[in-house]
Amino acid sequence: MSDTTETQLAVHVAICEERYRNLDNTLRDGEKRMTKIEYLLYVVMACVLLGPSVAATLIHKFFGL
Repeated sequence: MSDTTETQLAVHVAICEERYRNLDNTLRDGEKRMTKIEYLLYVVMACVLLGPSVAATLIHKFFGL
């Protein structure tokens, strides 16, 4: 391989590593958000299935509101 090809390959590898790191960080942040959304959906489903009075009682017991 010539020097220019090796240099181009090294630059390409460095760029790909940076992109992979950014992609990995983005997916980890998205996973945290999706977990929060999942818990909120469980709460909403419980409220819908059990009814508003039961949901209000549970909120009152857990949060003291």
